[in-house]
Amino acid sequence: MNPPDAPKRAAVDAVPLFPVLIARLSFFAVAQAGVALALTAAGERDPLAASAAWWPLTAAAANLVTIAMLARLARREGMRLVDLYRSRIPGGIGGDVRALLVVLLLAAPIAYLPNVGLATLLFGDAAVALDMFVQPLPVWAAVAGMVVFPVTIAFAELPTYFGYAMPRLEARWGSAPAAVATAAFFLAIQHVTLPFIADWRFVLWRALMFVPFALLVGVAIRRRPRLLPYLMVVHALIDFAAVQPVFAASV
Repeated sequence: MNPPDAPKRAAVDAVPLFPVLIARLSFFAVAQAGVALALTAAGERDPLAASAAWWPLTAAAANLVTIAMLARLARREGMRLVDLYRSRIPGGIGGDVRALLVVLLLAAPIAYLPNVGLATLLFGDAAVALDMFVQPLPVWAAVAGMVVFPVTIAFAELPTYFGYAMPRLEARWGSAPAAVATAAFFLAIQHVTLPFIADWRFVLWRALMFVPFALLVGVAIRRRPRLLPYLMVVHALIDFAAVQPVFAASV
């Protein structure tokens, strides 16, 4: 059975999907490397470590590149970028909202518990991982990150993995579980370079903390593709909250 909103076979076969799946991990790394080079030029003694604090802005830069990538991929298939953000499957708003509420009720513990539990297991105290992740920035940078990071990620992250890659993986492989699991896995491990900190415990924490949450979102969108734009909005709100500690540490 074809997946919901299945792309045409010619489009499925035309684009290698592995580069799409690893693109954001690479974009984050390149953006952070650019900040590290700038800090080196400014005389920073440990530019790689210092560059990690700038993750709200490096993520925003990567998001903009991702959106440009999605626009190009859409054009290659004769679509508009907006077509990746919405489903052609008819349905009612009431059903969408009810499904969204179920997903959100499940998502709260599935997102929180692996985050804190894994951090506690690896560091002995979840606060240690949080302190590595949340570092002060110049106030202007914290304010800018608080605005551009959540707005841009809404149009970049979920659409890449679950709006573009997942249905094309399913159409290519003929397996919905494999497509969901693959897209979710790559969504999760992209966080290894957001930010990259040269500590194996931090790398492992960032790689695994979102795996259950990514699987939940992938399953939800696979079962009801109309949820994608709703979850994009929710994602923006969640990440707006996620960047608040950076702002608080910077003022």
